[in-house]
Amino acid sequence: MLVHRVRRGRALLRTAFLIPAAVSYVAGALLWKMCLFNSLPAGIANTVGGWFGAEPAAWLQTTSPPLYWVALVTLRLWLQVGFYMVLFLAGLQAVPRDVDEAAALDGASGLRLLRSITLPMLRNTSVAVLMLQFIAAFQAFDEFYNLFNSGQSGLGSAPVRTPLMHLYSTAMSDQNYGLGSAGAFLLTALIVGVTLLQGRITGFGKAEG
Repeated sequence: MLVHRVRRGRALLRTAFLIPAAVSYVAGALLWKMCLFNSLPAGIANTVGGWFGAEPAAWLQTTSPPLYWVALVTLRLWLQVGFYMVLFLAGLQAVPRDVDEAAALDGASGLRLLRSITLPMLRNTSVAVLMLQFIAAFQAFDEFYNLFNSGQSGLGSAPVRTPLMHLYSTAMSDQNYGLGSAGAFLLTALIVGVTLLQGRITGFGKAEG
C-alpha cells in the first residue's frame, strides 16, 4: 500500500524491493551464510547483537533455540518479497477508482476502506500468491542446501530437510536413483494435487456471478 500510494520516490522504492528478486538463491544463501549469519564475532548479525550485549552465536548450527530459522526466514523474505509485491501492485492498480470514491462518499476511510473494499478486491491476487507460496515451499532446495551444506558431512548435519533435500540425498548420496526418481514423481503429483485442491476450496479462477 505504501509503495502504491507514495508519490515521491515511488520508482526508487519499487526498485529497492524488486532488485533482490533478480538475485539467485545460491548467491543469496552464500551471502547470508558467509557474511550475515556466520559464526564469527565479526559477522554482521553477531556484530549487531553485540551492540545490545548479546553473545556471538552460531546461527546456522544452533537448534535450541532454533536460530537457523532467523536466517531462513529473512533470506526467503528478501528474495521473494519483490516478486509478490509486483503481483499485489498489479492487483491494487486494477481496483476501480470509482469504487474507492463511492466508499469515501459513504464515509469509509482508513482501515474500514482497506478492510471492506481493498482486501476483498485483492482476493484473487491473494489466493494466487498463496498458491505460489505453497508450490515454492514444496520446491525449496537451493537456499537450504547452500546454507547447511558443510562440504565434509554434506547435508548430514542439516537441522531441517525439505522434500527435495531428502530426494537429493537419497539419489546422490545413497546412490538410490530409482527411489529418488519415484520420490520426485510423487512430489510432483503432490504439488499438482495440493494446488488443485486449494484452487477448488478458494474458488480461484471461477467467474464472479
